[in-house]
Amino acid sequence: MNDDRKLTLYHSPNTRSSGTLILLEELGAPYELHVLNMKSGEQREPAYLAINPMGKVPALKHGDVVITEQVAIYLYLADLFPEAGLAPPVGDPLRGPFLRWMVFYAACFEPALIDRATQRATMAPAISPYGDFDTMLKTVTDQLTKGPYLLGSRFSAADVLWATAFTWALGLQLVTELPVIVAYANRGAARPAVARVRAKDAQLAAAHEAAAQPGP
Repeated sequence: MNDDRKLTLYHSPNTRSSGTLILLEELGAPYELHVLNMKSGEQREPAYLAINPMGKVPALKHGDVVITEQVAIYLYLADLFPEAGLAPPVGDPLRGPFLRWMVFYAACFEPALIDRATQRATMAPAISPYGDFDTMLKTVTDQLTKGPYLLGSRFSAADVLWATAFTWALGLQLVTELPVIVAYANRGAARPAVARVRAKDAQLAAAHEAAAQPGP
């Protein structure tokens, strides 16, 4: 593995950056963690705002390059480590579907879930970025009925993103426990990379909780 692919992930446990950490593990990528204690507000301090002015995780540093936005990071990493096979290359017939489902997540799925979680008033489908929630979700579940993964039999970085998101959404009861969704989330959760990240996040979260406790 080349040293020029050494990466720094700005991470906080049990957040969106956990999915990026899972992807790094799946890729077998060399990385360092810069852990932010969001309970103490480190994500709003000037040092981190210089990395990501939005004060959100994940953020990724690769040399002098900083990448923010979850889907952009997934695409960047999957292409940076082609030997892992988690992103169809340009020219592969599956490249278009891969990009479609990555962008659909950011453009449709997350906005729809946030609207549902916050009970935001429903917009007319013509002006909503995702149309309507049921159609958005059916678009994904129809695809999942065609194979175990979004690209059929091929596991990709898109599945790291979506399986992590569905696990989170099911836990918060933001999507119905349809068999196809539950089975897909469970396939993702059963991967060894997920177990490693969950153990790491549990340790980090415990340390943050301890740091937040008042002293004697």
